[in-house]
Amino acid sequence: MSVKRTILLTGSASGIGFATAQRLRHAGHSVIGVDVHDAEIVADLGTHDGRQRLVDGVRSLVRGSLDSVIACAGVAHQPPERIVSVNYFGALATLEGLLPLLRRSERPRAVLVSSSACLHQTDEALVAACLAGDEAAACAHARVAGMMTYAGSKKALALWMRRAAAAERWGGAGIPLNGIAPGTIQTPMTAPLMASEEGRAVLIRATPTVIGERYGQPDDPAEVLAFLATMESAYVLGQLLFVDGGTDILSRPEAL
Repeated sequence: MSVKRTILLTGSASGIGFATAQRLRHAGHSVIGVDVHDAEIVADLGTHDGRQRLVDGVRSLVRGSLDSVIACAGVAHQPPERIVSVNYFGALATLEGLLPLLRRSERPRAVLVSSSACLHQTDEALVAACLAGDEAAACAHARVAGMMTYAGSKKALALWMRRAAAAERWGGAGIPLNGIAPGTIQTPMTAPLMASEEGRAVLIRATPTVIGERYGQPDDPAEVLAFLATMESAYVLGQLLFVDGGTDILSRPEAL
């Protein structure tokens, strides 16, 4: 029988996060959900106060250690500055803020949620500002980047993961850090795209597995997140797993 774990999951109230929480709880794990509503810890990760509320709340709920962190919270159809603050800086504050608790686990795991949109064209100045840790500058660039902000925030997050995973504080400390890059999943976030015939046509062209209206469902990435947060092996490190129905192989078939 697998060991039951205590897992912190942001974005737990809807979409991929909700599906992941259900899957983990069904398997017998203890899940501490974080969201702006309907969660064990109610916090807005787009703000400094909300990020501190998350860390303080987790410390009060666990007995000194935490087995896994899944940074799933994200937004899309919101002001560019908020997209950057939640998607990138909120995710980093979650992972870095809870790192001391992860270090006390016998088998810690950390997972973040990027997006297949990280392969799209974006504002490289925005990405650079994120990676430099300059939230004010990143928000300023986001106002210029506009619709490219979402892709930029997710690209920066994936690049941070790749760089941090092998660092002494993560992989060097025995904490596997990985991520997933979902394609378009049928959630409240993607509802505006799927509501139009034109949007659905884009999905059909971009995703090989969209056959007979079979779009990606929240449980598709949830299955991969649950695996990475509970896996027995510690030999998967710094990997970004695309859960996109094949969009990646269509967009760059010769890339490894």
